[in-house]
Amino acid sequence: MIATLANVTTPTAASGPHPGPGTDPRRELGAALQRWACGADGPGIGVVRVLERHGFGSVESGQLLAGTSGGDVSGLLYLGALDDTARPLVTSVAGGGARVEQAQVAETPAVAAGLACAGGATLLGHTLPADAASALGEALEAARPAALLSTVDGAHALVLTGPELEHLHGSLGEASVRDEAVTAARGLLRRGATATEQVTAAGTDVLVDLWVPTPSVVVVGEGALGEALHGQARLLGWISRTVTGLDEARAAVQAFTDADVVVLLDHDPAFDAMLLDGLRHGRGFLGALGSRRTQSARRERLLAAGVTTEELEAIHGPVGLDLGARTPAETAVSIVAQVIALRAGRSASALAASGGRIGG
Repeated sequence: MIATLANVTTPTAASGPHPGPGTDPRRELGAALQRWACGADGPGIGVVRVLERHGFGSVESGQLLAGTSGGDVSGLLYLGALDDTARPLVTSVAGGGARVEQAQVAETPAVAAGLACAGGATLLGHTLPADAASALGEALEAARPAALLSTVDGAHALVLTGPELEHLHGSLGEASVRDEAVTAARGLLRRGATATEQVTAAGTDVLVDLWVPTPSVVVVGEGALGEALHGQARLLGWISRTVTGLDEARAAVQAFTDADVVVLLDHDPAFDAMLLDGLRHGRGFLGALGSRRTQSARRERLLAAGVTTEELEAIHGPVGLDLGARTPAETAVSIVAQVIALRAGRSASALAASGGRIGG
């Protein structure tokens, strides 16, 4: 049975150690999950996730805290601002069962933790069986795609791993719920972005936390714009590199995941082969720089090579959003903004004109 508790949290300081700036919290969490799963002799491992939230400004999706009944905890929720509620919750559910708790954080402690403003969250705590925890931990530590799905009451949990989330660990109860929820999670994976969403599967509400690898940006060609793109990638925590040869560019695109990005700066028609590889592979973001004339000539060459008009829509050229960019730095902003919008399934309109939730 699920127990619902209403707690008001106003932390004055983080209640425990948190990863430092030189560490990867997600990989550390993965290692901890595997370690605990190997020694689990009880119901499993407790996890705490975010069912709903309001305020706090922009926060990353995929927030997860995990722990054992003995008090060991790993992971982080909203930079530790919810620790006073989340840490006792994760310890309590590690022994079995599920709980939902409400947490509110006032402006001063929220800002002190590094958040933009005050807010509140509905937290779901539930048990994760050892085998599912081990599978999730292995994927997180290795920076591979993974998803944690559960009914919103925490009664059932399912972990998905693998490049296409093809490996299933656990259960969501009814097979119809599982099948629809897995399909929804795989649809989110196509966006190439970490996400936290609630979906309805066969009439059952399911919470989906999806983690995807950090995007890599391949810049094909050199110049000021390439350097600006590397700068933007660093700010976002993405990996980036420059390639100049056709063989290297083709190999990079052929190895793409959905999260990866290529920006073609070189106008040499030889690089059409790389774009053809990208279209056939069907993964990642394909962007190509160039004037309208350059884009038109490239389009005609690709059509002559057998690409359909519909397939050409997957090539973003001229790449970038219409921000009025004039400098290489501004153009780089427009390019990464387009990538972010597409990964999130957004139209890239002004926030003031949108009725959706700010911050994802």
